[in-house]
Amino acid sequence: MPDTHTTSVDQQRLEKERIEDDGTVTLTRGGHAIHCLTVIGQVEGHTEAPQGQKTTKYEHVIPQLAAVQEDPRIEGLLVLLNTVGGDVEAGLALAELIASVSKPSATLVLGGGHSIGIPLAVSAQRSFILPTATMTVHPVRHSGVILGVPQTMHWFDQMQQRITGFVAAHSGMTEKRYTELMLHTGELVMDMGTVLDGRRAVKEKLIDELGGLSDALDWLHRAIETRE
Repeated sequence: MPDTHTTSVDQQRLEKERIEDDGTVTLTRGGHAIHCLTVIGQVEGHTEAPQGQKTTKYEHVIPQLAAVQEDPRIEGLLVLLNTVGGDVEAGLALAELIASVSKPSATLVLGGGHSIGIPLAVSAQRSFILPTATMTVHPVRHSGVILGVPQTMHWFDQMQQRITGFVAAHSGMTEKRYTELMLHTGELVMDMGTVLDGRRAVKEKLIDELGGLSDALDWLHRAIETRE
């Protein structure tokens, strides 16, 4: 017979390692098994972030989302966000993957869900935000060297349209309103854009509702039970 205490200790050790290495854990002690994924710091794409900077590596997140979809033991997905943004293509790819998960899913914005964090925040079936959290809407930016040719501006415009279209398709905000907030010039120093706190993000219909961890988990439990 297996030692129950040893098995429990091994499970706790595995959970601790997953939290430390990937920022994930599968919550199995409640009524349903929910996979909890964190997106923190900078979303890291094809280029590594500077040493010492907190990042979420998209190559770590992609297989986790595939596992959530395929593992019959996992019944729902909870994504906790506190991100400054990061690699546009990587962030949008993760948002598309979250949106394609067929199981009940919810996002919760804690602290910040800025820049490319916005498509991630609206990608789940239900989105939540704390009143003190903020979201910065601004145009696509590039920190490296670019060619000053019309084709470069066309590429920026295409990328912006992809983001705007995704946000409008997965939230209650229209493309027109998102673009207005994105091009606002009276709020950010030396930049254009808009900062939304939790209440305004809900009022603008970017996020579904104000709430915290218990609200997101309660919604997931109800959605799982309704699906069953």
